[in-house]
Amino acid sequence: MPHQPSRKSSRNKTLQLSVKDGALFFKRCLAMSDISADMAPKELHNKTICGDSFALMPLLPDSCVDLAIVDPPYNLSKRYAGATFSSTTRTAYERYTVSWLNLLLPLLKPTASLYICCDWKSSISISHVLTEYEAQKKLKLQNRITWQREKGRGARSNWKNSMEDIWFCTIGDTYTFNLNAVKQRRKVIAPYREQGRPKDWKQTKAGCFRDTCPSNFWDDISIPFWSMAENTAHPTQKPEKLLAKLILASSNSGDLVFDPFLGSGTTSVAAKKLGRQYLGIEQSELYCTWAEKRLADAEHTATIQGYTDGVFWERNTVPFQHN
Repeated sequence: MPHQPSRKSSRNKTLQLSVKDGALFFKRCLAMSDISADMAPKELHNKTICGDSFALMPLLPDSCVDLAIVDPPYNLSKRYAGATFSSTTRTAYERYTVSWLNLLLPLLKPTASLYICCDWKSSISISHVLTEYEAQKKLKLQNRITWQREKGRGARSNWKNSMEDIWFCTIGDTYTFNLNAVKQRRKVIAPYREQGRPKDWKQTKAGCFRDTCPSNFWDDISIPFWSMAENTAHPTQKPEKLLAKLILASSNSGDLVFDPFLGSGTTSVAAKKLGRQYLGIEQSELYCTWAEKRLADAEHTATIQGYTDGVFWERNTVPFQHN
């Protein structure tokens, strides 16, 4: 019998829309020819630009960005929609980091924050660059967030790579950090009482819970998978919950969030759902199409998996059961 192609399960929500089939979404994007150096910042609000960030960033207005979230290609050989980013030496990757960072910094307001995503290997190079920039007083290095990727293959002769870093920087000493917006709801194993009353926790039908201050280690992130509405076929997609934490902590309603390596659009989608302005650049027409499709879907739902009632819930918990 001839081979029958497998059908995607009805529960599989992975976005794999082609540019042809998603033409109406791709038409919402701006092209490089639409960008001019004299554009007002508001003309770029809530836009996806299809093109090369290295060519486009010099055309964007200075000091217009409140928060930049950068997820550059890691120093790995990987294919992105037909294009290949090849691993290179540490020195060459540091030069690559310097090249986009020099173009990005003029776009940031004096009160802006910057987050840079990386794996353990590229983190070494990026931390070296950021340390030098801090010495030159171009930015301030505030922290390193490490988050747990619970998804991925094991290794026969090495430890499974299940952690990634996010470097947190600010331009100056004055910046936004909304602590109460990023608290995490955790289950209390041994509830403590003071004069018979709960101490920093609440009793619910599902148990005892406490809203805790976030640390720089995040173990509550779920990587998007096939049955999640946010999932796409992008090889390195970040979870909306991850981006939501950065956006809520380091921006306010109406602020402009910028991502120069937008990929399938998670930064812009999370920003839109959280009431921020957004701007993203992505060179792949396919990924731009996916980003605009997701942004269109976000007009009908502002749900972010793992974020409910103004708090972030522990992984694999069901918020509505805790009310």
